[in-house]
This record gives sequence, C-alpha cells and structure tokens, in this order.
Amino acid sequence: MTAPSSPDLPASVRPAPLRPLADTSVATIVAGFVAMMTGYTSSLVLMFQAGQAAHLTDAQISSWIWALSIGMAVTTIGLSLWFRAPTVVAWSTPGAALLISSLPHVPYAEAIGAYIVCALLLTAVGLTGWFDTLMKRIPAGIAAALLAGILFEIGIEIFHAAQVQTPLVLTMFFAYLLMKRFMPRYAIVGTLVVGIAAAAALGLLDFSHFRVAVAKPVFTMPAFSVQAIVSIGIPLFVVAMASQNVPGIAVIRADGYDTPSSPLIATTGLASLLLAPFGSHGINLAAITAAICTGPHAHEDRNKRYMAAVWCGIFYLIAGIFGATIAALFAAFPQALVVSIAALALFGSIMSGLTNAMQNPKEREAALVTFMVTASGLTLLSIGAAFWGLVAGVLTQVVLNARKA
Repeated sequence: MTAPSSPDLPASVRPAPLRPLADTSVATIVAGFVAMMTGYTSSLVLMFQAGQAAHLTDAQISSWIWALSIGMAVTTIGLSLWFRAPTVVAWSTPGAALLISSLPHVPYAEAIGAYIVCALLLTAVGLTGWFDTLMKRIPAGIAAALLAGILFEIGIEIFHAAQVQTPLVLTMFFAYLLMKRFMPRYAIVGTLVVGIAAAAALGLLDFSHFRVAVAKPVFTMPAFSVQAIVSIGIPLFVVAMASQNVPGIAVIRADGYDTPSSPLIATTGLASLLLAPFGSHGINLAAITAAICTGPHAHEDRNKRYMAAVWCGIFYLIAGIFGATIAALFAAFPQALVVSIAALALFGSIMSGLTNAMQNPKEREAALVTFMVTASGLTLLSIGAAFWGLVAGVLTQVVLNARKA
C-alpha cells in the first residue's frame, strides 16, 4: 500500500510511503492493546456515572461510547498512517468528569448542541494554526518535563496497587525485571501474559457478567441554549485544550516526532462535530495512552512505532462496535493488573522525559517546577495539573531569564 503523493504539501505534512505489514510486530500490537485498555479503564466509569446522573437510557449511553470509539479509531488510524508517527486520539477524560455535575442540569438535546459548539471551537483553533504557534514557543525541556509529570502519576499506581493486590503486582513486577534483563523486546508482552495467568491462579478474573452485544448509534437532534453553551460547551473546550491537547502534543514532541499540531487539532475537531449528535462529548489528542505507543516498548525502531497507534485504533474500532459490552469486559480484569501493566509500559517514556528535561542547564529549574506541579495532580478552576504545570514552568523560565539578563 502506498500513500498518495502530494508534491505541493510541505514535507512535514506530506504522507510517507507506508509499509504497515512490514512494520507490525508483537510489541506494537501489545502496546496498542495496552494503550486502548488503559484509556477505557481509566475513565469509562465516568461516562456511565454522568449518563446515569442525567437519566440517559442504556441505548443513549451505548451510543455515546460507540460515537467516541468510532471517532477515536478513524482519526487514530488515519493520522498515524498519514504522518507515519504514533498519533493517538482519546476522549476528554476531564470533560467526562465535568459532565457528571453539569449534564443533569440541561436537556440532553441542548447538551448535544453544546458539544457541537465545543467541536467548532476546536476546529477553528486547528485551522487557524494558532496552536502550532503556541507550541513552538514552549522550551523543549519544559515539554519533556510536562510529559514526565503527566506519566508519573500513572507510573506510581503500580506501587499503590501493590498495597491492595500484593501477590499479583509483585509477580508482575519481578516478571518485568526478568523479561527486561533477558528479553527486553518482549518485556511488556511477557509481563501481560504472566499477569493474566497470575490473576487467573489467584481467582481474580470474573467473566460472570460478560455478554456480547453490538452497539447501535442513537441520533439526537441538537438544540442550542446559552445556558448549555456556557455550562458545558465552553468548559469542555477549555479542558480539552488545556488538559488534553497541550500535553498530547508535548508527548509527541518529547519523543522526537515533529508532526504539525494544527492538522491534528482540526481533524479531531471535525470528527467531534460529526459525532456529537450521537452523544460524543468530544475527542482530542491523548497524552498518557499516546506515550505507551511513542515509547521504546512499542518498537525498538522509533520510525515503526506508528503501527502501535494503528493497532490501538483497530482495538478502538472493535470496542466501539461492541460498546455495550466493553465495560463488562474490562470489569473481568482486576484493576491492579490494568494499572500495573500500564505503569510498566510507561517506565521508558518517564525515563526519557526526565532525561530530556534536565539536558539544558538553562531550563532545568523551570523543567523541575513543571514536573513537580504536573505530578502533584493540582486542579484549579476545573483545569487539570498539566495546564498549570506548563504555566508554572513557563513563568519560572521567564522570571529566571529576566533575572539573569
């Protein structure tokens, strides 16, 4: 398969020749699966909680998951193949959390209208190129520290899980060390297999509530109101940009990919616009799940890691088709297994982020502040720590440079 030639496009956005079959390995498939599994298990419950609070029907909630999954699948696969770089798209987790409190207070049709307004704003930001201009002004050390801080919170979950499921987690941890020592290429693959076997031996797998059902999209005619736009649309846009797209681009940059951000933001905005009537509250660039696909565990050759994102997209597609059963599937696995394999898969990216953050002596203090604020989990004005870590780091860099001038 060869991508269509585009001689008039700049090199950064010109599609590269594709060799998807040649570039696939067991590591890329597992990385894609782990990324998908991490994304769903981390916040799927938030959407069920928001949907139930707003008294949505099971069909509407299933359609919501279907719309998000299909949008993430198509954009993740398409953008990763087009740019030959791992580009993972996810739903807005902070947005889902926001909807728990705001969705019950507006009619569902007006909430759909607010989703459309948010999608239009995201598309406009992408098409104008404003986001690219902003990201080019962020120092490389601060971007790397932002990545490390985002991932640190997930990385330490393995040690929290060890307090709850000690035998399972310790088995996985030592299996990882041994695999890393003797078969580093298959460390995550082997650890996942060992983890599932250990969970089965400990009686922690529960498929009693698992059932197979195909999701059916439910169309809702949007309505528009100032109340819904102010309480849902604008806040969704802010958290999508501050808590998702900014760290998402930072992850891509920190791992050495120069994919332009504007086409990514515009594409996710357009996909969100098309899928909003089916319940999608918006898709955007992923950060934590993206790091699983951009890191060394995905493939030893960084030029072939894009296939990890493609496989993630394929698993998104499967999950979307069977959206009504996805929660029951993930509920069958113990939470300790899920968070532990995700943490181990991110070790390489955390190390890379910390190393790159401290390379430039002039940026070290600002990078440290960025890392600490981001890793703290600070939330102000309903905006997550990633945004405030970036703000704190940039302010530190500006103040220190001004002082030395």
